[in-house]
Amino acid sequence: MTSDSPAGDNASLEDAQPTDDKPSYPLLAEPADGVPEIVTTAARLKECCAAIRAGSGPVAIDAERASGFRYGNDAYLVQLRRKGSGTWLIDPVPCSDLSSLNAAIGKAEWVLHAATQDLACLKALGLCPKALFDTELGSRLAGLARVGLAAVTEHYVGVTLAKEHSAVDWSTRPLPHDWLVYAALDVERLVEVRDALAADLEAQGKGEWARQEFEALLDFEGPTPKKDPWRRTSGLHALRDPRQVARVRSLWQTREDIAQRRDTTPGRVLPDALIIDLARRNPNDVAGLVGPPAIRPRVGDGSARRRRPRPAHRGLARYGERWLNALKNADSLPQRELPPLTMRTNAPPPIRAWADRNPAAAGRLDDVRYGLQQFSEKRNVPVENLLTPDLLRRTIWSPPADQSEAGWREALAAGGARPWQCDIVAPLLAEAALDHPTN
Repeated sequence: MTSDSPAGDNASLEDAQPTDDKPSYPLLAEPADGVPEIVTTAARLKECCAAIRAGSGPVAIDAERASGFRYGNDAYLVQLRRKGSGTWLIDPVPCSDLSSLNAAIGKAEWVLHAATQDLACLKALGLCPKALFDTELGSRLAGLARVGLAAVTEHYVGVTLAKEHSAVDWSTRPLPHDWLVYAALDVERLVEVRDALAADLEAQGKGEWARQEFEALLDFEGPTPKKDPWRRTSGLHALRDPRQVARVRSLWQTREDIAQRRDTTPGRVLPDALIIDLARRNPNDVAGLVGPPAIRPRVGDGSARRRRPRPAHRGLARYGERWLNALKNADSLPQRELPPLTMRTNAPPPIRAWADRNPAAAGRLDDVRYGLQQFSEKRNVPVENLLTPDLLRRTIWSPPADQSEAGWREALAAGGARPWQCDIVAPLLAEAALDHPTN
């Protein structure tokens, strides 16, 4: 199957296309076997393991988190489906150790969509894949313009999924029935999507690319922790006073402590914008911290009434003394202990500075970028999947001593590039190095 047509007979769907030429797909509204009872006990988990073990073929797996509601990235529902086993929904709050499922699954392939979103929280529950297939990443390699689960299911299976519950608070208990329908449907046709996508990748000559990418995901542990995570505070770059930067750090650390204790996302305790505002204003009492309530006109009669405090401002008042203490702690630091405005890094300078600082590197980068763009268009694969922009910049800025194709290949591999990526990029780098030699 090629990537420009969905699986199945779509003649009737083509007849029903709306005016924007986008096909209209039937909605998959209910799981074929209904919504299963949620696994909440050790006895039911044992039954689940037995059923999964008795099934055959790959295992579709998904996890639902409470991003934007809870602190951290924990899973609050795990879904599994396997041929002959049916669909299983597991509540990881009472069943926090799912390692027994590893033996039940054995060496069978996991099928996930956007695996990097779920692998870390699944591993925290004791679930570790021996092999996997990522339908989101595979769809990127196949050249699909839209790679969300609903779009990929439309493309390869000819049905669409409702996604209205993708951003809800999955820590809610009990979980509403329609949410469970949504969760079960996420794995209902996933193996079918996997099979059609795998055939498409093989037909395009990209099967080995995908296999190498999926194998690399087996070691995925989540984003590398930042040395100073508080520096990700939005708006920090606008501050030019080290004392204000110290206040941001102190406020951020206080917010993390409160958010972790309350098990809520930090932004719900105090948004970044208010951290920056407090660091600038540096109020010295609770009244100054919260500020006067805003005034807005009453709709209809032109008079004014006080606006109810937004949740963020309620957080200012609720933890007022803690915010004031955070500010005071920052202001009590001696000058030598203030954080620098920016951190030194081993990353290359901004690309706009390359032409002046290292013209040869700038020339190599332009040539390789052009070559990758040409390859991307020819093989219908996103250029960023051919090699991460960061690794490309680092490799070109700090080239290997051996600038032959073999030398560049070794440098790319040391940076984490897969063999198929080295096959494409190393020749481009070697050619660019000949045209733009380092002085």
